[in-house]
Formats: sequence, structure tokens, C-alpha cells
Amino acid sequence: MRVVKTLGLAVLLLLGASVSGYGQKMEGYPAGVKVQKTAAGTVLADVKSMTLYTFDNDTVAGKSACNGPCAQNWPPLAAKPDSKAEGAFTVVTRDDGSKQWAYKGKPLYTWVKDNKPGDITGEGFKNVWHVAKP
Repeated sequence: MRVVKTLGLAVLLLLGASVSGYGQKMEGYPAGVKVQKTAAGTVLADVKSMTLYTFDNDTVAGKSACNGPCAQNWPPLAAKPDSKAEGAFTVVTRDDGSKQWAYKGKPLYTWVKDNKPGDITGEGFKNVWHVAKP
């Protein structure tokens, strides 16, 4: 009987998490950005639920310092050419003219070595890459 109650409670908690927005589009977030629970806590994630990161070397507002080979390892979170700012999210123009989402002024990236939703293998990479937290 105790196992059934525990299992029922676990199911209710999982349902509550999905209703509260984890893994779903949130109001004030652009399409393709949501929150995801990870070992590092709640982080921003892309449409595939892959963790998003910020780069300490992005010090000039509205500009990404991660281009060329850097962007191959840390793919920018692409924004459509006609995307507009939403809440704390803005759009930056990259060196190649493409658009990228930024959160609180920091451009957002994924990490090629994250293999599945919830991975945070880029956290702390070279002490300049960090999970993006809402």
C-alpha cells in the first residue's frame, strides 16, 4: 500500500512540474526557449530541451564574441531575421549577419558535447561558459 501511495505522489509531482512550465514555452520567452530541470538546477533550454549557456567573453552589449571555430563548438541560439525582443530576451546580430537570442544581454549558445536533454557538460568549461539560468 505504501508503494502505491509513493508512486501516486511521484506521478502527481511529475504532472505538477509539467503544468508549471518545465520543458514548455513560458510567457515572456521567445518561441524555442523554455526552462529545463538539470543537475545544476533550473536552466534555460532550446526547443529540443538542450541546455543553453552564456559566455563570459561576451562583454560588448548586443555582440557575440564566439564566432568561427568557437561557434562550431558552441552553436548560437538562432533567432529568425524578423524576431523582436521579448521580456528579458533580445536579439543580437552576429558577425556573419545572422541573428541570435540573448538573455539579459548575454548571447545564448548550446554545447556540442551535450548529448541529451538535461546534460550540462559545458558548465564551467574553461571557467568562461555557464548554464543560463532564468
